[in-house]
Amino acid sequence: MTEPGEAWTQFCRALEQAGQVVLAGSAPDTPLDRAEGFRYLSRLTREMLYSCVDNADPDFPRFHQLDLVKIGADNPDNVYLSATIRGNRSYRITGRRGSIGYFSIGSKANRYATDGTMASTGELTDADLVAEPDGSIEIVASATPHGGNWLPLAPDSTGLVVRQTYLDRAGETLGDWRIEQLGGPAEPAPLTPELLARSLSRAALAVHGTAATFARWTELFMSRPNELPDFGQEMFQRAGGDPEIFYLHGYWALRPGEAWVIETDVPDCPYWNFQLDNWWMESLDHRRAITVNKHTAVLDPDGRLTLVVAERDPGIGNRGNWIDTSGHTSGTALLRWLGASSHPLPKCRVVPLDSLTAAPPTRGDQP
Repeated sequence: MTEPGEAWTQFCRALEQAGQVVLAGSAPDTPLDRAEGFRYLSRLTREMLYSCVDNADPDFPRFHQLDLVKIGADNPDNVYLSATIRGNRSYRITGRRGSIGYFSIGSKANRYATDGTMASTGELTDADLVAEPDGSIEIVASATPHGGNWLPLAPDSTGLVVRQTYLDRAGETLGDWRIEQLGGPAEPAPLTPELLARSLSRAALAVHGTAATFARWTELFMSRPNELPDFGQEMFQRAGGDPEIFYLHGYWALRPGEAWVIETDVPDCPYWNFQLDNWWMESLDHRRAITVNKHTAVLDPDGRLTLVVAERDPGIGNRGNWIDTSGHTSGTALLRWLGASSHPLPKCRVVPLDSLTAAPPTRGDQP
């Protein structure tokens, strides 16, 4: 049996090793990027301690809203909820959808701590949900089929993820959701030294595994700088992506005075967005102009989308949408098409920022 004091020591040592992800040679070493890297680890630590220690009982799950915990190109338009469950239990989820633009709930097999995956084991979206006459919704999550709104679980299911996506934060309201196990025990089991040791170990492994997983993604994206190509959707789905979303990830790097111009057709779909992220795949500060979506973007007269990623607003007005690099010279980015039947690939180029009003020379035109 591991004594609590030794379990804590092992936890702290494992966290120290997670710092090597931030200090890796492929990672940026600017003061801003390093500071954000270690803040990222602190955020992951806070989340994993909560989910692995305080909110880890699958018999008494609670929905938990991620608060400034940014993982794997988190969507600035999303409010994420998560809960710990097990695939051999059954659960009732109740609530109201609200008026947000998109809702989905998925059961996941979270293995970030071991192999960097979080495979989907069941999904429900807006198109699947049936509400009661009073607007309330009940979902049953279980391994065996159930009438009504049924969310499948698998033997290796470990958690639920709810995505509530805003098109317009000023005019839409969130849903309200609760979860309970069906037929579970009346009281939680007492904490034991063995349980504490396992929980702390899982938390440390999850911090390191999550950070390492998305660092590897960024290293892959760096092979095609200043593009938004299709790297293949399977990798993103295996890591917990929404099956309704087509993901176009990329890596960007700009010298002073340069802008990254992105031009694309826009498919007919209920939601899309573009966002700028740091090297650690955290969305940048939401208080700055780091994202646009179907509601907020200004399209060109021909219906295409033009984005300008740069250190300052070039004054392009309605001919484009400025995305603020927020003091960074490199990072990652993501364009999502949700529920679209076609998935256009953008044309990207790097241009001198001061010459955007002319037909500028370009660096690295990409198909």
